[in-house]
Amino acid sequence: MMEGSILINIYIFVLAVFVGFELISKVPVILHTPLMSGANAISGITLVGALVAAGSDGDARLTTVIGMMAVIFATINVVGGYMVTDRMLRMFKKGRQG
Repeated sequence: MMEGSILINIYIFVLAVFVGFELISKVPVILHTPLMSGANAISGITLVGALVAAGSDGDARLTTVIGMMAVIFATINVVGGYMVTDRMLRMFKKGRQG
């Protein structure tokens, strides 16, 4: 039973890697920055899941540690996405011409 679920998870992971690679390779270079900033903003969902995992009941210390690490990395990703988006939007503002 456990081995079957591991195989399904590996299958989903490999499929996600393949689909992600194909999608990114088909996107024009000029759209990489908006796509990346949007994907990083979606990491807020990861942050919520990590908070749930970190605060789960039970004495599974490993779950809490992994959840806490996920919170840290998801927060870095969300803040990085915000910074990239901010920088991208500043590129479209007209500069002061004196």
